[in-house]
Amino acid sequence: MPKFVPHALLRGGHVQTLAGYWLPGCRSPAGTIRHHVKLADGDQIVLHDDRPAEWTEGDRAALLLSGLAGCYQSGFLVRIAAKLNGRGVRTFRMDHRGTGAAVGLAQFPYHAGRSEDIRAALNSIGELCPGSPLAVAGFSLSGNMTLKLLGELPDAVPSMLDRAVAVNPPIDLTLCTAHMERPPSHLYGKHFTKLLCQQLREQPRLLTDSALERPSRPPRTLREFDELFTAPKSGFASADEYYTRSSASQFVPQIRVPTLILTSRDDPLVPPAPFESLDLSSAVTLHIADAGGHLGYIARGGIDPDRRWMDWRVVDWIVGGD
Repeated sequence: MPKFVPHALLRGGHVQTLAGYWLPGCRSPAGTIRHHVKLADGDQIVLHDDRPAEWTEGDRAALLLSGLAGCYQSGFLVRIAAKLNGRGVRTFRMDHRGTGAAVGLAQFPYHAGRSEDIRAALNSIGELCPGSPLAVAGFSLSGNMTLKLLGELPDAVPSMLDRAVAVNPPIDLTLCTAHMERPPSHLYGKHFTKLLCQQLREQPRLLTDSALERPSRPPRTLREFDELFTAPKSGFASADEYYTRSSASQFVPQIRVPTLILTSRDDPLVPPAPFESLDLSSAVTLHIADAGGHLGYIARGGIDPDRRWMDWRVVDWIVGGD
């Protein structure tokens, strides 16, 4: 794997993280088709299907999953979908419950442990692309979900799935939420908490019968949000139980699908410590870059066709064996 060397003007985890988010990417492609997938509990997720003109039945397909408070329009999903389309891969960008085009279609929230939703998406793609090998790439929170799917019930992983990528996954949720309560990372925690509360206000169905329906005050941290909303609405007794049962680190040793875990030592949201002691199965490749921030990885020139080092590592892993 080519070493990540940061752009000379974008050094440090915070700078990389913010630049990765704010610097422009590419526009969403024209002609995207939406597929609604009904889940076992009646909620729906939405898949955004970008099919290259030359794609034929049996060619590769890939499922791409955004991070916390993101959706199918997240810049890195649009960029990576376009790059994969350029390599002949049909891509499906997924909206989790209550996000993007799935706003208003759920009565239960998505969270770090909803691996069953990814399984439902993969099975739906299998029906749309019969005979096609399939890859999945999960970013940030969805990276944790992806690893949980792969290792929790290895025998239940859809048979057409032959590659997976998890980028900057928070594999120890207890550690990550605590980390985002300490300066300076607490600013990210406040930002995400505000975004999540904002999303909820637009979806009365999700707020029904929750402590946030008429809160005495809005939650100020992700732990408070999860304690008041995510855990009780998802059947967990507490935020601690939610974090313990959903953290992916415990499932990684059982993974059988060839999987790349990519993270960085200067990620301001996800500390590197859990990765350094992670028990890996023989199917898992772990790469800890010295720099890159959280979903940043904007590199110096000359390494890849453009400076988005993360994008090309995902593309290389997905198409490398074809």
